[in-house]
Amino acid sequence: MRRIDLTPRPDWKSKAEAVGFTWHHADGLRYWDERAAYAFTLEEVEGHLEPATEALHKLCLELVEDAVGDDALMARLQIPEASRDLVAASWKARDPSLYGRFDFFFDGEAPPKLYEYNADTPTSVFEAGVFQWLWLEDLIARGALPESTDQFNSVHDKLAERFKAIFPNGGFVHFASDPDFVEDRQTVRFLEDMATLAGLEPKFVPLQEIGLDADGRFVDQDNYIVGAIFKLHPWEEMLREPYAANIAASKALFLEPPWKAVLSNKALLPLLWERHPGHPNLLETYFDDDPKVERLGNNYARKPLFSREGANVELYKDGRKGRVLDLGYGEEGWIRQELKPPPKFGANYPVVGSWVIGDEPAGVGVREDRSRVTRDRSRFVPHIIEG
Repeated sequence: MRRIDLTPRPDWKSKAEAVGFTWHHADGLRYWDERAAYAFTLEEVEGHLEPATEALHKLCLELVEDAVGDDALMARLQIPEASRDLVAASWKARDPSLYGRFDFFFDGEAPPKLYEYNADTPTSVFEAGVFQWLWLEDLIARGALPESTDQFNSVHDKLAERFKAIFPNGGFVHFASDPDFVEDRQTVRFLEDMATLAGLEPKFVPLQEIGLDADGRFVDQDNYIVGAIFKLHPWEEMLREPYAANIAASKALFLEPPWKAVLSNKALLPLLWERHPGHPNLLETYFDDDPKVERLGNNYARKPLFSREGANVELYKDGRKGRVLDLGYGEEGWIRQELKPPPKFGANYPVVGSWVIGDEPAGVGVREDRSRVTRDRSRFVPHIIEG
């Protein structure tokens, strides 16, 4: 794995906007960054990233099986008591999952190590699955990269295939997000396109316009019953909102399904370590109130269970806490994880996001930052496999 400097295409912004990638800058800062790329070897992909993704996906599914039959585990995972039957029933019914993203430490030498699993509402899927592939094709066509250059990227095709597998007979599927948050809305629009490729009929409904009919079924803004819905809205919030009591009776199929609540918070990490201590793809991790945290000494990362985009993550080096982006997380509980900063390439710290679609590894996206914590403004940098 190496970082290579490149010359950005002069027309990259217009190309991005032409395909709906309108959030390429955020607050005036560059989000998509093609001034560089991360280059992997085929062995790094096939010998490290793919096997790690497969192995961790399997371990996560085994943990769900354990958790849904253990009330103490469900409590540790902060699943509200009133929703535990819903989560368990969703797993026992084998409600289908569309996708997830493992975030790895990876330097091309040591085995990938799991920082966290974005199992419920992962974003950057458009950047990973579409725009970095178009970037690669364009650079090859311009002669800026050799024709033998490849990419670990089957995200686009596997998403369409997965929608087809979930809905083999086609049908009508709702898609929901906050319509005023551009990145979320455009991400959902991309997934609507994938559903259309699979022969489905998608319809967007703003989250705040989903209601209930007299029979307790969810309905959209036009009073159509919501029978199946992709929602870019986290289960840890949904299970604590007033309509949570109506979810089971609504008989709606959710993507992601309720059982993903088990995997979409950082309590997953100490539970995996407890079951598989020393696993080559796991970092040593404990709950904050576990006496075994002393094994980590004065060097560790302290993370709230529900935080996103690096919010409230505390890094301790020799007992001293680094700078923290405080967005109010933490009341739900904390974990402590072995301190393993991302590898440093120049002034940049990259994290490799590895996509799993259905049950299959599907590709990677790389985000980097000048900080050791990946945040919402961290840059997305394309990648290649060197031929």
